[in-house]
Amino acid sequence: MPTSRLSISAGRALTEPTPAAAIDDDHLRQMTLGDPALEREVLEIFMRQAALMLRRIAGAKPALAAAAAHTLKGSARGIGAWRVAQAADRLERVAGGDDSLEAFKVAVAELETASREACAAILARLPDRSDDADVDPRRRGARDD
Repeated sequence: MPTSRLSISAGRALTEPTPAAAIDDDHLRQMTLGDPALEREVLEIFMRQAALMLRRIAGAKPALAAAAAHTLKGSARGIGAWRVAQAADRLERVAGGDDSLEAFKVAVAELETASREACAAILARLPDRSDDADVDPRRRGARDD
């Protein structure tokens, strides 16, 4: 089992596994009570939300980017996408701090990469699903619903 790291969220400690896979299968199974239909539903919701939040973050001011990253962090934790959660947490901290614009851009890029990896892993699990939840924020034509 991967080692863990401790993070503080809303005044309480959370233990998250150090990311090894894009999606933590054991965590996802626990969160969906082993129900394959529920698993599919939450994974599809995550993909849509990731696409939406990344579009909101792209070109946003730090406060808006931090809020969108916070939302994505919670969603990622719900499905065991620990790399996404950690990248979103980093962006949230960088956006809310006194970091440079360059550090902000790096944190955005890291979140985009982690999100693309998680969504690719989800698509691999759901082979009959079309790729309509595009997580590339540069594609402005994608729907926001």
